[in-house]
This record gives sequence, C-alpha cells and structure tokens, in this order.
Amino acid sequence: MPAPVTPPQANAGQHDSSPLYMQVARKLIDDVRAGRYQVDQALPSERLLAEQLAVSRVTARKAIDQLVVQGLVVRRRGSGNYIAPRIEQPLSNLSSFSEQLLQRGYRPRSRWLQRAIVSASADEQLSLGLSPHARVARLERLRLADDVVMAYEVSVIPATMLPRPQAVGGSLYEHLAHSGHLPVRALQHLRAINASATLAGQLGIAPGQAVLFITRVGYLESGQAVELTHSYCRNDYYDFVAEMRRA
Repeated sequence: MPAPVTPPQANAGQHDSSPLYMQVARKLIDDVRAGRYQVDQALPSERLLAEQLAVSRVTARKAIDQLVVQGLVVRRRGSGNYIAPRIEQPLSNLSSFSEQLLQRGYRPRSRWLQRAIVSASADEQLSLGLSPHARVARLERLRLADDVVMAYEVSVIPATMLPRPQAVGGSLYEHLAHSGHLPVRALQHLRAINASATLAGQLGIAPGQAVLFITRVGYLESGQAVELTHSYCRNDYYDFVAEMRRA
C-alpha cells in the first residue's frame, strides 16, 4: 500500500478553484502516472480514501469515477477498484506486444495454449498466399502485462519459416528476427465484437462485453506474407491512436 496521499487542500501553490472531486481526481491520476500505484493494485476503499484526503465519501467516489472514465482504474464488483494497465498503440508503428509493453514499463508474458504444426485453413491459405494442404505453425496464447490478461491471440506462420513453434519464447517477433523472417510492414483491420462465453472466460470479462478484434497480416521486404494474427483485446486496456493531417 503506498503512503497516504496528501489532501489537495494542503498542497502549496496557486489556488485551484475547480470542484474538490476534480482536485482529488487529478491528484490520484498524478499518483497513478507517477507509479505510486502498481498495475492491478487495489486502490484504498472509498471510506479510507476519504479519510486520507479529508473529504467526504461522495467526493472520493466521484474522484474515482473520473479515473474509471480515464481508463486508469477498473471496477470489479464485490472486490474494489484496481489500477488498469493501459496500452496506447500508434496505428502507424509496426511493433510487437512485448515491445509495446516494455516501452511503457510493463512486464510482458505469454500463457501458451497451443504451439503446433497443423494444416492451414482456407482463410489462412488465402491470407498467407499458401497452396492447398500447406502446413503452418499455429501459436495460441493469452497476452499478459504484469500478470494481467490483456488479450487472447492466435498467430499463424508458414511452417517453412517457423518449423519449431515450441522454440518461441516470450516474443514471436524477436524469434522471427533471429531467423531472418521479421515482418517489415503489415495491414491491420480493427472492429468491435461481443465476447463469447469462452472468450470472456479467457479474458476475465463478462460474456457479451465488447472487445477489439484485430486482424493483422505481416509481410517481408520481398512482399511475401509471413504472419497472420488474430487478436482479441480487452477494450478497457487498449487505445489505438492515429495521427491525421490534412492533405
């Protein structure tokens, strides 16, 4: 548990005329972004937070509401309020899940569900430009940040480029880089879907909750497709950012 936070009224500096709950929310947001709370750590209860900050429980509750809106905190019914990992991913950058997390100070991890050589499906043959009866490496896993499940992911690589999928450790892209098959560009499609009961159980969310479904096809410099990845991302943990300019 971090040290009790300083009541906003006690902070030195220029006078803040904004509502008290907004002052408290800003103080909590600063604490979260400064790392005083760790990912998946529970915030103090509304009662304890109100006591620490010398405010009413209504003010404490409204301040926490602001953190939920910002995506910095998630509510777990019957358990409390927890710090949420958050990935802001620029759509113009091709990077791996592990790279994204490491850049933001999180510890990436995979919980493997399958690593095997199998026959390519019709969709995989089409996406990767494979012939009928081609074999592929299929890697199915849960992606975690500091032990919090962020996404369910299935990656498919031609078996000629990944003959031993069991050798892949934490980062698929790092493994492909060592073998000379790292994608240099990719096409990515995003849409929202409702989680099935099975998917919801894997992600730790309620059935029917919206998730981001991302399909990515990665290409080598030669133009050959090397990767087909389907990712199902928790929408409370992911932001995708695109910078646009007027032509």
